[in-house]
Amino acid sequence: MANRKTWAWVGGIVGGTVIAAAATYYAFERASEQPPYTSVEKDGALEIRDYPELVVAETRAIGAREPALTAGFSRLADYIFAKRRGDNGGSGGEKISMTAPVLSTLQDGSWRTQFVMPSKFTLETLPAPADNVALAKRPARRVAALRFSGSPDDAALAEREAELRRWLAARGMNGGAVEYAFYNSPFIPGPLRRNEVLIAL
Repeated sequence: MANRKTWAWVGGIVGGTVIAAAATYYAFERASEQPPYTSVEKDGALEIRDYPELVVAETRAIGAREPALTAGFSRLADYIFAKRRGDNGGSGGEKISMTAPVLSTLQDGSWRTQFVMPSKFTLETLPAPADNVALAKRPARRVAALRFSGSPDDAALAEREAELRRWLAARGMNGGAVEYAFYNSPFIPGPLRRNEVLIAL
C-alpha cells in the first residue's frame, strides 16, 4: 500500500512537471514572431489572406511527409541556432529567433520545409547557411487558409484540404498548390495545437 502511494506521489510530481513544461513552451511558441497578413475574407476557421514578401530559410527532403518534415526541421534548427552554417558547415555566430509557423509543401517530388526569418533580417544581413539550407524571398501572395487543432496526420490534412477546396469552389474560386503550416511542437497536446492548410490563389 505504501509503495502504491509512493508511486502515485512520484507520478503526480512527474506529470505535473511535464504539464508545466508543456505549458511554458506553449506560451513561448505563442509569443514567437509570426508573418503579418491582411485578412481579406473570414468565415469561421476559413479565411482568405494577403501575405507580404517574406524572407525564408528552406531545405528539401525526399520520402514520406513526416520524416521529411523532421529532417527539414532539424537542418533549419541547426541553421538558426548557429549549430551548422556556411564555411564548410562550420558553426557559430548570431542565433536567430524561432518563428512560427513551420511551412511544408510537396514540390517537384520533394518536401520543402521553410522557416520565415524574423522581420529584422534581410537576405543581406542573414548569416550564410550550410549547403543543405538556402535563403530566399517569397513573393507577396494571396492564400486561402483553414485553421484546425489536433494531430496533423496525413488523413487530417487531406480532409481539411478537401474542405477548403469545397469552400473555394462554392465561391467560384480555383485553388492552386497546397501548403501546410504548423505552429506548435509535436509534444503540445492536440487540442492546443494550431495547424493550417493553405491553398495558393
